[in-house]
Amino acid sequence: MNTLALGPQWLDPDYLIATFGLIGVLVIVFAESGLLIGFFLPGDSLLFTTGLLVTTNKLDKPLWLVCALIVLAAVLGDQAGYLFGRKVGPALFTRPDSKLFKQENVEKAHEFFEKHGPKSLILARFVPIVRTFTPIIAGVSRMNYRSFITFNVIGGTLWGAGVTLLGASLGNIEFVHKNIEAILILIVLVSVVPIAIEYLRARGKSKKEAAAGAARPVDPAVERPQSGADGRRGRHAKR
Repeated sequence: MNTLALGPQWLDPDYLIATFGLIGVLVIVFAESGLLIGFFLPGDSLLFTTGLLVTTNKLDKPLWLVCALIVLAAVLGDQAGYLFGRKVGPALFTRPDSKLFKQENVEKAHEFFEKHGPKSLILARFVPIVRTFTPIIAGVSRMNYRSFITFNVIGGTLWGAGVTLLGASLGNIEFVHKNIEAILILIVLVSVVPIAIEYLRARGKSKKEAAAGAARPVDPAVERPQSGADGRRGRHAKR
């Protein structure tokens, strides 16, 4: 079976599974879920292909076991990313002149997680690259741990088991085998839609707030500096 041929062979899901087996899948899922070095790994296509191979008996493991282990690897990966961000992140990423992060970006991330934390953790699971950095930023922002672990499990289950089961359910359809690349690309595009909608909504809200601030009238009595005796009394009062 030929899957994604959009990069080097060592990133091809079929090659990775044939070479490293289920252990390799679990290591990649763990790394992509929360380690900085894992952001380039093929998570979605790898899970989808794993489901296909289980259905076609090319991966001789029970589907329930595969899904359970993948979910566990995904949850533990996010957990590692969160702890990394919480323990090491502030020392590495909070400096204003950091090449990776700036202080203002960390503050924005904190505000984002305070407002959209649970939703963002689930949605980020389905977006390549974003899912790698989300738990790390959550740790840097010191997101409430109980909330993080709850939605980490939910997101890891929906993504890890969901994409694998999708591949398994479509594994016996001939059309899928002939158009795997297009289907995997479509899965990635569909997964980005919720994030794009949220981004556009936030951007529109920011523009409205900026326009409202620019249109707000200025009170001349507030802006005009005081002079004379009254002005002197005002300065003495401030002292």
